[in-house]
Amino acid sequence: MVLHADRQDASDASARPPTARRIPAGQPRRLSRAVEVQEAVKGLILQRGLATGDPLPTESELMEELGIGRNSVREALKVLQAVGIVDIRHGFGMFVGRMSLNGLVDELAFHSRITLQGERNHLGHLIEIRELLESGLVQRLIDQQEDRDVAPGLAPARDVIAQMEAEARVGTVSPDTDRLFHDVLYRPLGNPLVGRLLGAFWEVYHQLSDDLGPPDETPADVARKHRDIYTAVVTGDRVSAAAAMRAHFDGVRARLARLGQH
Repeated sequence: MVLHADRQDASDASARPPTARRIPAGQPRRLSRAVEVQEAVKGLILQRGLATGDPLPTESELMEELGIGRNSVREALKVLQAVGIVDIRHGFGMFVGRMSLNGLVDELAFHSRITLQGERNHLGHLIEIRELLESGLVQRLIDQQEDRDVAPGLAPARDVIAQMEAEARVGTVSPDTDRLFHDVLYRPLGNPLVGRLLGAFWEVYHQLSDDLGPPDETPADVARKHRDIYTAVVTGDRVSAAAAMRAHFDGVRARLARLGQH
């Protein structure tokens, strides 16, 4: 894909009226210059069948192949780096990036903090979505348990619970241990996006947890609720799994409710 030269864009821009032209109904909207260059780089990755971690052409090679100037290339790469499509390692080169939800996390955390004092705030909505997602995931684990023995795959979750209980006996359950439980619990499902999405939800909550005030649950309660989820999955008890998942989120809902009262 070859784009028009940047100098042509400059002459076109000078000839344009100061107000944007209205696009007739039914006529496709032309991509902006910046988006056009970004799409060209993404198209190159797809056309070459590049995968995560594969090296990308240099800036000079992209300029020559796409027929665009250095500034346009750099601006496109900067945007693609921000969304995780391109990974720029200074001194090593450019590579196809790994999927990142950092932008989503920052946006959700910011807007959740803005609405935190509201009766129905974004964090409450996010917790609701996470609960619905995890409730469905534990039922899917039970489905798999009926088809085959997933207990060996759940052994890491059992080990994390033991770590939780040990931490609870001497102090508080580490947030990292809590997060690890939810990460390893769903690994037998074989869906890599589950861990990424739950990790994004967890990160938003973690950034705002200090604003919610201290938890009402004891460390022993936290460990017990996680063990209840694990036990329900291993025994294939759907009713208990649903109840355990609701109980798991009761503590967060209580903190949100208390914040709303203040």
